Amino acid sequence: MYPVGCLTFVARPGKPLRSFGHKLLALIQIFVTGGTFDKEYNFVTGQLYFQDSNLPEMLERGRCTLDVNVRTLMMVDSLEITDLDRENIAHNCRGTGTKQILITHGTDTMVKTAEYLAKADIRGKTIVLTGAMIPYAFGSSSDGFFNLGSALAFVQALPAGVYIAMNGRYFTWDGVQKNRSTGYFEAVSPEQ
Repeated sequence: MYPVGCLTFVARPGKPLRSFGHKLLALIQIFVTGGTFDKEYNFVTGQLYFQDSNLPEMLERGRCTLDVNVRTLMMVDSLEITDLDRENIAHNCRGTGTKQILITHGTDTMVKTAEYLAKADIRGKTIVLTGAMIPYAFGSSSDGFFNLGSALAFVQALPAGVYIAMNGRYFTWDGVQKNRSTGYFEAVSPEQ
């Protein structure tokens, strides 16, 4: 890993980061926005809180060989994300030179952010949002590792558009909802 300001670059083992002029290029841009994915547990108070993103550790533990660029945009619970925050995410999606973007996001308003991005005039890019129902810090009970791996595969394989990757499946931004009774994401017809 190579810390560069607020960015963390992860190169393929034994391979240098690809560069173009003065800019480092990554195949997949990962934007961190917070959510349960990155929450930690305070054993004294019993509260969940944000510290640092778990993404660099997860990529290392998962033996990821992809060229990725991880950048933290914010660390907030998705229930607290505003349209101004969503515009910040959209602005960064427009501004990155990569065509494949993965966004970690809280599950409660992930669909709303996906809709915002789909309507934000971001062209020619594949954007996949993912998250976790259980914090990665909780260990093997977290779905975060599985969802991250699935999202990394989907962002490489899907055509340009905005998607949500949860529970081993991908959904179009307008064809998904979080089932609050089961805790799973499920397909819905776009008219709903």
